[in-house]
Amino acid sequence: MFNNLKKSTLSTLLGAATVMMALTSPSSAATMKLRLGHVFAINSPVDQASQDFAKLVKERSNGEIEITVFPNSQIGGDESLARDLSRGSLDLAFINPGSLSGLDPLLDIHYLPYIATSFEEADKIFYNPNGILQKTLSETLAKHRMQALGYFELEFRAVTNSKHAVEKPADLQGLKLRVPGSAGIRDFFIAAGAQAVAMPFPELFTALQQGTVDGQDNGASITYNSRLFEAQKFMTETNHVYAMGAIASSQRLWGKLSDSQKKILKDTAHEVATKEIAANRALHDDYMKKIAAAGVTVTTLSPEALAEFRKIADGVWTSLEPVYGKERVAALRQEVKALRK
Repeated sequence: MFNNLKKSTLSTLLGAATVMMALTSPSSAATMKLRLGHVFAINSPVDQASQDFAKLVKERSNGEIEITVFPNSQIGGDESLARDLSRGSLDLAFINPGSLSGLDPLLDIHYLPYIATSFEEADKIFYNPNGILQKTLSETLAKHRMQALGYFELEFRAVTNSKHAVEKPADLQGLKLRVPGSAGIRDFFIAAGAQAVAMPFPELFTALQQGTVDGQDNGASITYNSRLFEAQKFMTETNHVYAMGAIASSQRLWGKLSDSQKKILKDTAHEVATKEIAANRALHDDYMKKIAAAGVTVTTLSPEALAEFRKIADGVWTSLEPVYGKERVAALRQEVKALRK
């Protein structure tokens, strides 16, 4: 009987130990279920990057981090995603800082006109981790309790309209153009003589159809995928603004991660962003061909016209020094000048 009691006690202790090991093992206790949101269309290059990010992070963390992706504004637009990141109620997001000027004006500093006019220039200025743009965006996101993990491509912005071809700044005179909330974009078009009309994006297609506005300034991807070209006759690849997105974490989540987990997220963010940039550029020419095939007259600026546009942009940079800071604008000028020597 005593032996049976000893066996029973030993069995109970072993069972308890097994339960405790299961509860404290990394595969169970350390598993984090995270949410990631973005506004981009399902199966777009950005959405694919977000799905790859979730898959790779799970693999590289040995299942410790599991991410569910909510694409296509399923859990909110850029502003609400950023607010939720800041509050810590959302873990991760692929966001467009240029849409967050209401949160902080510095978040659209990269929308200053004509920072870059080609992908080669954009690579050297926008994707330089030591450059003024990434430094300003990362510091400003951190100020609002968001941790930047990496940066990806949106696109160069173009001008479309239903009136006439835009071949030089004078052709913008009097055109009613819908603009986003960016001070840089708004002031650029006003300086060029256009009427800048602020309008939420969901209202744009109807406004173009009804003639409430003559045109708009999104790039090839948005102009094609949102069918905006169906209400437009002319498109000019002005490349006046290059838009860059950010992969961000809430600081609340960031503070919970180990150093090794932080490295996994940062390294993976950089990897998927690099692939997204390549995929996005591969689609650009295809979108432009489809827009042209639909009957839209596509114009490319001459070097002389580009110089005229840049002269207007230079005045906008100066006028916005009080918004972005004179020293930041001066530093950005130096980067651009060094690039074009």
